[in-house]
Amino acid sequence: MNLKISYFISVFVICQVLFCQQSTEIVKNLIPNGSFENYRKKSGSIKQAIPWQQIATVDFYQEAVSNDTSINRGARTGSCYAGVRFQKKYKEFLQIKLAEPLHRGTTYDFEMHVRLGFWSNAVLKSFGALFSKIGYKSKKDAVKAAMIDSVCKKGGFVNGYQWFKISGKYLADGGEKYITIGNFSPNVKKDMIRINIFKFGFKEAYYFLDDISLTKTKEVAEKVKIEIVGSFKIEDQDSVLEVKNNIKVGEKVQLNNIFFENGRYYLLPESYAELNKLAQYLLRNPQMEVQINGHSDNVGSKTKILKISEQRAREVFEYLIKKGVQNKMYFKGYGSSVPIASNDNDIDRAKNRRVEFEIIKN
Repeated sequence: MNLKISYFISVFVICQVLFCQQSTEIVKNLIPNGSFENYRKKSGSIKQAIPWQQIATVDFYQEAVSNDTSINRGARTGSCYAGVRFQKKYKEFLQIKLAEPLHRGTTYDFEMHVRLGFWSNAVLKSFGALFSKIGYKSKKDAVKAAMIDSVCKKGGFVNGYQWFKISGKYLADGGEKYITIGNFSPNVKKDMIRINIFKFGFKEAYYFLDDISLTKTKEVAEKVKIEIVGSFKIEDQDSVLEVKNNIKVGEKVQLNNIFFENGRYYLLPESYAELNKLAQYLLRNPQMEVQINGHSDNVGSKTKILKISEQRAREVFEYLIKKGVQNKMYFKGYGSSVPIASNDNDIDRAKNRRVEFEIIKN
């Protein structure tokens, strides 16, 4: 049951001057899984770091490359990062659907961190991000007005094999849903500079990426005049999911109103309201690490019910990421091994079919 506290205030006319409190607002990263820390399973493919997509084949790392001896080896933060490759007739792109469409006339701050791969024998002169409504399909989609493109014409992007930041502001046209990251030069061969001009032959530039973000530009606090007439109702937005303020590591909170089709793991739309509240809670507590646990009754084979409990936990995990939650998260299915009621009747079996989140780190 959702915890709701409502206040009813009856007034005739109230006129007051308030100040916008920007410090209390959630700074939401609109790029889901912007640090690549959440993934389905360990793999070298970026497709496991959902919901990231790839154009060509983008690498995914969960730990430092074993023979990387550079000073900033491994991820910039956490343990996961991505890698893109560029050759004279070949290039790769990272692409993702934003947590929400961009609003027309709104300015957004974009930021990503990049590091040249230690085996590269060439560097790029330009590297950036493209905003679009349907994603990058071909060269003709690379419109300059829809880009944040960083250009280094002289020496290319090297920075001593250390992480460096590419950033910029983007004024939205409205409705952009995707961001694509890479090199948008019409001829990548001409956009590459050989590191050692005395070495000939095959040329390749490889870049690691981490900590990618897109947030609304903060506005200066201004006076806002609010006139309220009649009666109104305020819901306490902090009182969601019956989560205590002093919740401790190891505690588990059951998610109510999470619905799946019988025998299936796809979330039904009726689940979104509850999950949106959980997303807001996690956005307010970005330091918290959680695990989504799936449980089932004992009807069916152990293998089948274990699998579907894990799939349901994964669906919740992926939904939260796509809503912009950046917290480190895990998911696990327990099958029927942790019942909270007997499995002797339909009512108790329904209680055992549940999803909960567990605090791993607070």
